[in-house]
Amino acid sequence: MSSPVDMQARRGSTLVVMSQDDLPSPAAPRRRDAAATRTAILHAAREEFTQRGYDGVGVREIARTAGVDPRLIGRYFGSKEGLFAEVVDLAYEKSLIMTPELNAQAARELLTGTDKSAEAGMLLTLRSAANPRAAAIMRDSIERNYQRRLADALPGTDTTSRAALLIAICAGVILDRMLLGHSALNSPDTESLIPYLHAALDAVAKAPAQAAEPAGS
Repeated sequence: MSSPVDMQARRGSTLVVMSQDDLPSPAAPRRRDAAATRTAILHAAREEFTQRGYDGVGVREIARTAGVDPRLIGRYFGSKEGLFAEVVDLAYEKSLIMTPELNAQAARELLTGTDKSAEAGMLLTLRSAANPRAAAIMRDSIERNYQRRLADALPGTDTTSRAALLIAICAGVILDRMLLGHSALNSPDTESLIPYLHAALDAVAKAPAQAAEPAGS
């Protein structure tokens, strides 16, 4: 009677005995990409805060949207407040500079532009403003970034206060046109309003003596 080894040999098979050293080593665990994780959290938080406001969403919901462990939010941002502050800075990053030489373009953009980031930024603001801490974070971001850049670009005196007023005009137009859908600001005749808005922006953006000069002087 043939042994199992003889039968294996007759079939032409080759038996290979492998030692532990010959076995492939297990794949090393993939290192976490910290930058990509941080970016994913920021994008998820921006989406959630825009849709639901500061009070309407918690750290766990944001982490779920980002597909990460909630503890990573504390690691990268410190707290929900810290995360919200970075989201606000991003949301307000793209902003119009309303100076005398740029106001014609700014007026046109405010009345005819289709950039959805301005609308999203306004939604984030409105849906979060009821929380005093969130309101303080948004105010700080505007004053520290947008208002300061605009004030530095304006001629004349009282530039900080005039920058604040220009930002208020800008926010009002965005709110009325994009969120409320005011019919006069969304009609075929809207372009005819551009010179009026241009003049209103110039009235604030120009230095007081310069703004008081009659046209053509």
